[in-house]
Amino acid sequence: MSGEVVSEETPAAIDEDVDARRPQAILLTFLGGYLLGRGVHVATSSLVDVLGRAGVSEHATRSTVSRMARRDQLHRVRRGRQVYVGSTPATREVLRDGEARLWRTDVVNTHWDGSWTLLSFSLPDAWARERHLLRARLTWAGFGPLQGGLWIAPGDVDVGALADGLGVEGRLRAFSARALEGTDVDTLVRDAWDLPALAARYEAFRARWGDPATHPPVTDPLAAQLVLQTDWLQAIRRDPRLPRRHLPPDWPAEPAHALFRELYTSYERGARAGAAALDVIPDEEAAERTT
Repeated sequence: MSGEVVSEETPAAIDEDVDARRPQAILLTFLGGYLLGRGVHVATSSLVDVLGRAGVSEHATRSTVSRMARRDQLHRVRRGRQVYVGSTPATREVLRDGEARLWRTDVVNTHWDGSWTLLSFSLPDAWARERHLLRARLTWAGFGPLQGGLWIAPGDVDVGALADGLGVEGRLRAFSARALEGTDVDTLVRDAWDLPALAARYEAFRARWGDPATHPPVTDPLAAQLVLQTDWLQAIRRDPRLPRRHLPPDWPAEPAHALFRELYTSYERGARAGAAALDVIPDEEAAERTT
């Protein structure tokens, strides 16, 4: 188990809305953690139950499901009196990306080769939507605004993927570069990224999950693991995973990551049993029905 949209938008655009709608954040975590790769649709009654145990009201869950279905983020089907929902291709792309960040990406870059990707763009004033989505994608891809419309990210970034579907390909300028001798890279990093804000996300995670006195004994490991994953994804979603050598020595990401993995493992056996008991139908059966 393991992270407003229309058809032309990308995972970054979907993800950007999540902070403002915690029910959607938890629902996406549920889909990625317990359904991704299983090839099934889940009953809305199961969603209401599990998300309710994670602190989301029935009304909020049903409203979120309806909104996501209208925006082609969820596929709904009916079998008898029960409605089942599954992820669409666009949402599965988001979930696979979240899964990669959750399990296959370090929270700091310990293998950086010293290279940077530099990018600038200029869009007409009327292209407010495209500018908004492009900036969201840049943030998701690890870029920070350096100065005067110039964005920077450590390592080699696939710039073509950032522009995909936006119609801005001819308006981007990207370069691969290395800092010359005499450049204060520590200052560059502090200028391009709000390190205190990034660190605060990890400190908040540790404060919430690291003190046993704040947590009663876990009687519902599925709900606990679901909330844990959601909180951790919110902590890492805007982190560019900067080179370790240019971060403060007391950077809190790695201790927070260790805490996440320890707690996740402690919940895993019970969470897996709870996920196996969900009311689901195969995607093949769902494809034969629509609501």
